[in-house]
Amino acid sequence: MPIEQDLKKLLIESMKAKDAKSSSAVRMINTKIMEKRTSKGFTGEMDDAAIIDVIAAYRKTLIKAREEFEGVGERGKEQVEELTWEIGFCERFLPAGMGEAEIRAAVVAAIAATGVTDAKSVGRVVGEFMKAHKGKAEAADVKKIAEEELAKLGG
Repeated sequence: MPIEQDLKKLLIESMKAKDAKSSSAVRMINTKIMEKRTSKGFTGEMDDAAIIDVIAAYRKTLIKAREEFEGVGERGKEQVEELTWEIGFCERFLPAGMGEAEIRAAVVAAIAATGVTDAKSVGRVVGEFMKAHKGKAEAADVKKIAEEELAKLGG
């Protein structure tokens, strides 16, 4: 079932169940999808891949907000819990992430594919990885592992 239909069904179910938390999260995701659909310069179709990109971007903003609320300590505790729940809600629509061992193996393959041996060119390795494994790992994690692997090569 396409993600957009899934979201509509989930919204109806959550409204019937009087689950304000879930219906609010679905509405926010739908708003983000509509913003993308009507954004200047967007001419494509909102297929599942585009919707996944929108949800992943929204999840990323939630993570940043949670980090800021964690920084204020006890005063932000309630918001941290809300954001953590909403991040988990978004993750149900996203592809499963890669584990560290999978990332490391893919990074080694990306290093071989690009021929990079110098740590200064780590960006090329990260770019190659992200092209092949879009949305399955955070760029910061990939960069850290790529730097470790390039250090082993003496670069």
